[in-house]
Amino acid sequence: MAGKKLLLGNHALAEGALEAGIGFASGYPGTPSTEIIEYLAGQNVEGLHVEWSVNEKVALETAVGASYSGVRSLCAMKHVGLNVALDPLMTLAYTGVKAGLVIIVCDDPGMFSSQNGQDTRHLVRAAKIMCLEPKDGQQAKEMVVEAFELSEKLGIPVVVKSLTRLSHTTSPVVLGERKKPAAGTFKKDSASFVMIPQNARPRREILFEKQADILKACEESGFNKLTAIDEAKNNSRRGIIACGTSINLAQEHAKDVPLLECGTWPIPQKNVEEFVKGLDEVVLLEEGDPIVEEEVRVFHKNVLGKLTGHLPLYGELNPECLEVLFEINVPEVREFNHELLAPRPPVFCPGCPHRGTFYVLKKLGAEANMGDIGCYALGVQKPFEVLDTCLCMGAGIGQAAGASHVGVKKSLALIGDSTFLHSGITGLLNSAYNGADITIVIFDNGNIAMTGHQPTPLTGIRANGVKGKPANLSEICRACGAETVLEYDPRKLGETDSTLKKVLQENGVKVVIAKAPCTRIPDFKAGPTHYVDQQACVKCGKCLELGCPAIVKDDAGRITIDEVLCVGCTLCAQACSTGAIKTMGRAGNAVNTKTSLEGGK
Repeated sequence: MAGKKLLLGNHALAEGALEAGIGFASGYPGTPSTEIIEYLAGQNVEGLHVEWSVNEKVALETAVGASYSGVRSLCAMKHVGLNVALDPLMTLAYTGVKAGLVIIVCDDPGMFSSQNGQDTRHLVRAAKIMCLEPKDGQQAKEMVVEAFELSEKLGIPVVVKSLTRLSHTTSPVVLGERKKPAAGTFKKDSASFVMIPQNARPRREILFEKQADILKACEESGFNKLTAIDEAKNNSRRGIIACGTSINLAQEHAKDVPLLECGTWPIPQKNVEEFVKGLDEVVLLEEGDPIVEEEVRVFHKNVLGKLTGHLPLYGELNPECLEVLFEINVPEVREFNHELLAPRPPVFCPGCPHRGTFYVLKKLGAEANMGDIGCYALGVQKPFEVLDTCLCMGAGIGQAAGASHVGVKKSLALIGDSTFLHSGITGLLNSAYNGADITIVIFDNGNIAMTGHQPTPLTGIRANGVKGKPANLSEICRACGAETVLEYDPRKLGETDSTLKKVLQENGVKVVIAKAPCTRIPDFKAGPTHYVDQQACVKCGKCLELGCPAIVKDDAGRITIDEVLCVGCTLCAQACSTGAIKTMGRAGNAVNTKTSLEGGK
């Protein structure tokens, strides 16, 4: 594999782990981190175990077990995933590691695919460990290799923090030789690994003693370096301290200003103190929160950045952010007339199995529909506007239970199959134990659709494609105390309607599983294309209530179906009350598929 290659940032991070000789890798799918585990699983490296874990907490704990057993281990997740893994992380800093353990966390400051834009460095600081923040793909690979060395040298987990812009950008990367993974052997060390108070107290003291070593490692890191310039050109006596990907902005748009690249957290304090001497002002560039800016203020009284209003407090940094600070003219991008484009709000894909459930739920009008993270969050959009909450993975069940305990009738929780396995099981168990009166709808579409169709324990397919034993969703729900567990096909409106009506009349904790495959999985088999018989169509608009992108209404009021987008799910035909929507038979003959909400199966 040695040589230069164009790699996605996430693939570069994964290559760094392979060059470091990892023998274990785990994670949970979450944009922008997903491709790391996918890449590793596709490499078929002998002696390397790669897995999709059911959530980030389990992923980290499993990686810890491998590290304790003397095998270098990697755990990958997105920024909000670290919240889930925070419980083991905080104590892992006490126990330390045996073989190197690196946690790659991909932040999403622009919130392109996340419910918040938090900065991972806050949690790194709270855990009293360290992190490295690469500026490009090459450095991403190099930092992961270095992170494993530091993890073993310092005896702590080390975080490598990426960003959406880095993780999903392709750049040339020089590759080295991959190391062969080691075999695991567990050596007992209860004083280090068993965190009862009598052991935890001295381990906390050891962690504090390590802080000086962590800071020294940052001071000596080659990822913190100074780019000096001709002093005659720096008339303003200004300097820049930049972190991670913002280093690229400084190098491109402020070439005549001395630059201190900061690739570590904690910051290299001696380097910073030396750098700012004699400067009139210091510009601080960093993605996320002004964490480094706060630190640098200890060494210089005039720091310009997010806290002073010179840079935006949230969102991604871009060249336009630097125009005033550096008196540069960013080339204007020709404005596109967006009025020429038809509005394209995010909607369910054509044939999405979630559509039938939301179509029926809107008509049933439950008092509260507590949602969750996944494709089904699109239920908040027109034409359904059904979803009422979306907080974090697994929260919908607890929210529905809480509402039911304070008098909200007909409280529903809407959750996906993978999200249920991630963190919904405990919510169901708690709801049943505490006597909630809720209906839980689990959307089982056979994969983790929102992040790229990864398998789940319900499919029985592992990260490397090997078949294992599939979990049984109905059995899990019954074991957690659900009083009623039913399954229905959401592609059949009549069945969907009767099932949901039935459970909403019952008391206690009920689970209904909407089981139908995602239309975007490779082995999905589309049905016959539909079309509208214009002679029979009365333009009632019932089919438009499905919000299917394949169904179009033109300026003349005619309703047509785009045969390219149509996957033959039949929902529109079922919703049509006049039988105007038909399918083409195998021989090209029209077939009347008239059904209705009441009778369609």
